[in-house]
Amino acid sequence: MTREKALALLHEYTKSEELWGSVGLIHDFDYEIYPDEHPQKGSEILAQKGISEELRKIILGHADFTGVPRESLMAKVLYAVDELCGFIIAVTLVRPNKSIGEVQVKSVKKKMKDKSFAAKVNRDEIRSGAEELGVDFDEHVNFVIQSLTTVAEKIGVNP
Repeated sequence: MTREKALALLHEYTKSEELWGSVGLIHDFDYEIYPDEHPQKGSEILAQKGISEELRKIILGHADFTGVPRESLMAKVLYAVDELCGFIIAVTLVRPNKSIGEVQVKSVKKKMKDKSFAAKVNRDEIRSGAEELGVDFDEHVNFVIQSLTTVAEKIGVNP
């Protein structure tokens, strides 16, 4: 399946795509100011701003240490891509041309074995994210690489 076909399928069956994108944008908004209280502090702020408990639970669930279960598909997807996106960007930035177009699944898996590379990225969360979604790990990594490729210029990893 091409990315275009996958996106068309998403648009056909997911009427709440803007909501998904918004959750993706705000889930780490509190990290810079409150790194030791993230994402709990962010949840408090979002509650004050009238954001629903359902969305706050989704955001809280993207970190294992909160103990908040990931019950919805959105919660599982956020968890599955959060650490992986950052890791793929790190892999990209050490490539000679700093281009995501050069990144392959095998290079991501190789870097995952190197514990000193992007040492703060939790490899267990990357693996368990794919497992919780019930998707093949290699396919998941490839899908995230391809998805990041579509916004490469915006995030500074031009293919």
